[in-house]
Amino acid sequence: MKALGIILAGGNSNRMRELSNKRCIAAMPMVGSYRSIDFALSSMSNSHIQKVAVLTQYNARSLNEHLMSSKWWDFGRKQGGLFVFTPTVTASNSWWYRGTADALYQNLTWLKESHEPYVVIASGDGIYKLDFNKVLEYHVSKRSDITVVCTEVRDEDPSRFGVLKMNDDGRIEEFEEKPMVSDSNLISTGIYVIRRRQLIELLERCAQEERYDLVKDIFIRYKNVKRIYGYKINTYWSNIATVESYFKTNMDFLKPEIRDYFFNQYPEVYSKIDDLPPAKYNPGNIVKNSLISSGCIINGQVENSILFKDVYVGNNCVIKNSIILNNVYLGDNTHIENCIVESRDTIRANSYYCGEGKIKIVVEKNERYTI
Repeated sequence: MKALGIILAGGNSNRMRELSNKRCIAAMPMVGSYRSIDFALSSMSNSHIQKVAVLTQYNARSLNEHLMSSKWWDFGRKQGGLFVFTPTVTASNSWWYRGTADALYQNLTWLKESHEPYVVIASGDGIYKLDFNKVLEYHVSKRSDITVVCTEVRDEDPSRFGVLKMNDDGRIEEFEEKPMVSDSNLISTGIYVIRRRQLIELLERCAQEERYDLVKDIFIRYKNVKRIYGYKINTYWSNIATVESYFKTNMDFLKPEIRDYFFNQYPEVYSKIDDLPPAKYNPGNIVKNSLISSGCIINGQVENSILFKDVYVGNNCVIKNSIILNNVYLGDNTHIENCIVESRDTIRANSYYCGEGKIKIVVEKNERYTI
């Protein structure tokens, strides 16, 4: 495919509460064995985008470890590859990334030295499968300057996204970022296609005017000057930038049709694979409608829950409607309900945690460090 891939993975969201204290959103564990960024990387790999850059900044250690080898997404090749760019002090610049446009501008040399005519920009917190070749074909057929991938939301508040309105031809007439109120449920997914040379020109102009945001200072600002079109998708898409949406998105994978779409239908979703034994179910366990990952040992009752890698469930434990992240030890007689248990935690025996009306995040204070 004649396009570069760029994944914006440097942001932080306070709406993730304690979950983002020691990791960025793009590194959030998903569906037992994946990370959030795996879905964007897999879509780019399956679309034959051979050269991809990941821009990291906030709490990047866990994400950098995950991206340490590019072979898992088939980017270990002679041409192209996977590049991880962090803010760098230079003779002319000592700033951290001040926004998405500034992050791209600080890596402008990489864009200028590349030869692909188009750029696909995506965020690292989206859960989806997408053929970028179809988006690019649409972009070319419409003679579009910028194409925004969009979708309709029904169960979520559109005001936390960029809200769009398109005409019958697909051209975007209104584009507002995170409005207070909105009468449209058509939102931007944070995925964009643009010509590489035009992106370089817009970024340079943006930097001269000391503007730093890609959406507000380029896409929205130029919506009446440039030809900006929307490419609407009807397949599954979710953003995990809040605790509630993170919990709901993981729980969606307990539905057979969602699991079948992502894991049994081509193309596949790839991730870094750990060398762990299969889950072990000891006598007396009860498991109902749950996802249990490799390395887990189950002695108690698990219902409507997702257990990530290397979780130990003690005797007489009850886990209901909860997410237990990687490498958690649950002591005997523990009750967990409507909760997210942070990774590398040790929950003492006879503990009781229940989220009532709000998802409760369980973080025990101990010496085991969270990744």
